Amino acid sequence: MKKIVLFLMLFVAGAMCASAQLLYRISGNGVSKPSYVIGTYHLAPAEFVDSIPGAREAFAVAEQVCGEVEMEAMLSVEGVQKLMAAMMLPGDKTLKDVLTPDEMNRLNVYMSEILGADLSNPMIEQQMGKMTPMAISTQLQLVQYVRMTPGFNPVALIDNYFQQEALKVGKPVVGLETLDFQIAVLYKGSSIERQVEQLMCMVDNKEYNLMMMQELTKAYFAKDIAKIQAVTEEKLGNSCDSTPLEDDALIYSRNADWAGKIPAIITDKATLFVVGAAHLPGERGLLELLRKAGYTVEAVE
Repeated sequence: MKKIVLFLMLFVAGAMCASAQLLYRISGNGVSKPSYVIGTYHLAPAEFVDSIPGAREAFAVAEQVCGEVEMEAMLSVEGVQKLMAAMMLPGDKTLKDVLTPDEMNRLNVYMSEILGADLSNPMIEQQMGKMTPMAISTQLQLVQYVRMTPGFNPVALIDNYFQQEALKVGKPVVGLETLDFQIAVLYKGSSIERQVEQLMCMVDNKEYNLMMMQELTKAYFAKDIAKIQAVTEEKLGNSCDSTPLEDDALIYSRNADWAGKIPAIITDKATLFVVGAAHLPGERGLLELLRKAGYTVEAVE
């Protein structure tokens, strides 16, 4: 279940920060100008920027913006084609080939409750019948989020906001990862069998899953990094929980990789880093890794 929740943080200090903060200043260790890192929830609206103390000022002084990935690359024709291809089962396979009849029935019941239609509908079957179980999971999670969020606007979200604003004023935009890498981690990091297991976990735990999504959303809008960590580390105590290897691939190894790249980036230019908030807290979180590398990392009040 944690893997599904983390995925939403991702389309979100050795001492945990006691205050409610999403923006941090990176200084010291020989850098001439401070840089900043801001934690995002990938489904949060762009206007939430105004609720984060210091966010606009950090953007103003930054010489460039660095996201997890360059959004222009992701939203380009080639990028969209790559994403769509990654969301599809190989060859001529369909969901009916990878799910048992019982699993299909359970999925259809869930889809009927969420969408008002299921895979017995020819239009739904045409649109979703060849998607991987992971892609189905994320699409249905997105539908649930939209249903509980009046006024949700998919083209005005906080992640893309900073990159769009940077391009408007001629600031460079770079990414910590390539689109190909993100596709490999997010869509191809699990076997089809494991994806089926995770999909069924979502289907069979509808109320719990909705509660976790609501808790995660509340934690982010409260700017409560400690609560975000607690929600993403919540466990059911069964196979629905992410494994240590899955956590490492999705969060911790990426944190370590970013912490290794950031020193060269901030030595070159004062940078505003925009990454999912789930990457920030904890002993293996990005904030503590930067502290261990010798930087002063402090919340912006």
